Amino acid sequence: MTASTFPATDGEISHRRQYVVLATCCAGVTVAMMNISIVNIALPTIRQGLHTTTSGLQWTIDAYTLVLASFPVLAGSAADRFGRRRIFQMGLVAFAIGSLICGVAPDIGWLIAARVVQAVGGTMLTPVALAIVTTTFSEPAERAKAIGVIGSITGLALAIGPILGGILVDSLGWRAIFWINVPILAVVTVCTAMAVPESRAARTRRFDPVGQILVILLLSSLVYAIIESTALGWTSPIILGLLGVAVMSLIGIIGYERRRVDPLLDLRLFRSVPFSSANLMALFALCGFQGFLFVTTMYLQDVRGMTALIGGLCLLPVGGMIAVLSPVAGELVASSGPRLPLAISGTALALGGVASLWLGPDSPLIAVLVVYALFGIFLGLVNPPITNTAVAGMPRSMAGVAASLVSTGRQAGTTLGVAIAGTIVGSSLSRGGAAYIDAEQGVWWLCTGLGIAILVLALVSTGRWARGTAERAATVFDELDRLEPSVPMRSTA
Repeated sequence: MTASTFPATDGEISHRRQYVVLATCCAGVTVAMMNISIVNIALPTIRQGLHTTTSGLQWTIDAYTLVLASFPVLAGSAADRFGRRRIFQMGLVAFAIGSLICGVAPDIGWLIAARVVQAVGGTMLTPVALAIVTTTFSEPAERAKAIGVIGSITGLALAIGPILGGILVDSLGWRAIFWINVPILAVVTVCTAMAVPESRAARTRRFDPVGQILVILLLSSLVYAIIESTALGWTSPIILGLLGVAVMSLIGIIGYERRRVDPLLDLRLFRSVPFSSANLMALFALCGFQGFLFVTTMYLQDVRGMTALIGGLCLLPVGGMIAVLSPVAGELVASSGPRLPLAISGTALALGGVASLWLGPDSPLIAVLVVYALFGIFLGLVNPPITNTAVAGMPRSMAGVAASLVSTGRQAGTTLGVAIAGTIVGSSLSRGGAAYIDAEQGVWWLCTGLGIAILVLALVSTGRWARGTAERAATVFDELDRLEPSVPMRSTA
């Protein structure tokens, strides 16, 4: 098969080829997102094999998600300028190299460094895939469905990770969770070369190194402070200094980015209440889910004594609910808008947090599975409407940046979820199962609060006033596109 197998007419690619592109992008997104959660089920085994601490385990996950949160806007801008297919292919290769190094890492330091390499590739996959799909599907209804599929895959990949990870850890060892990426990525790379057309934005954006540095400083200093606060204490000069850097970086982003013609973080996008709310809900949702996942894998294996495989299978209700409800969420968004799925999602997260407060070392397994199903309902319904809300209505020239900001919100939430959850449970495992159950209560209260916040944002961001702000924000960029002529969008085989 070659690119010529999919003929393009009048600047548009064939219907058949559109869905090949969608499948290829979904495969890349699946690998990137699955590698956030697949590591969770292997954490107890990694701790034993590499003789590391809870802090080391936190960094094993957060080194990956921190990079994903820091660079997707840069990746989206680079894709808009240099070509989305080209950047996507570079991401696939970098991810494969990082996975190989993870699979042979001799100690926790090497594993964390290799996770950074993985993440450099991953940051070119999820936001760029969404931009490719947005520009490939020119008909609005088809585009909305395709975006919904990407959103569904995002949540499903997170849920599949622990299940697949449990199978691999118990049968082949924890290193297999990284080796499995390599053949998958090889196939996706070939499919990308043959089927995905090259495209660039009509209005390219200048690079913003100062903005990029400020984003990295904000996220890294905040996460480092949270993770290391357990060992150093919140009143430590180092922790206080890091929090100060985070605050100053945020002030710098707001002040500096407002004055740039083409900022890394275009604050004008946030004039849209639905877009702003979608980013907040993405952050809250992934913070809650990753906090749940981090403490749950250790609860199942270290407190209840399950193997990695059985622990992963206990998360089947999460994956099952996501598989069933993600398409339903997409249909609900298409037929009646995002309010209902988002409201149900926030409610389910809040109920899951409250119900988890009653789970102990000897709770009936059926009760545990029912509670986990609530988290599955939450994640199954939240991703499609968030993705659609953030991108829908935005000009196609802003597709890469808009998609990248949503990805930033998700990954920032994931990073903070692990950092906060790990800090809350701390070293409680070393004091026994009862101490761990007491410590994780804080995580469940956090999930409850985040669920309520998502419910409120769902109601606020879906009314007539909110839609008006989105229309006005989109008009700003439409006017800029007319005033700033540039090279037309190109789409080549």
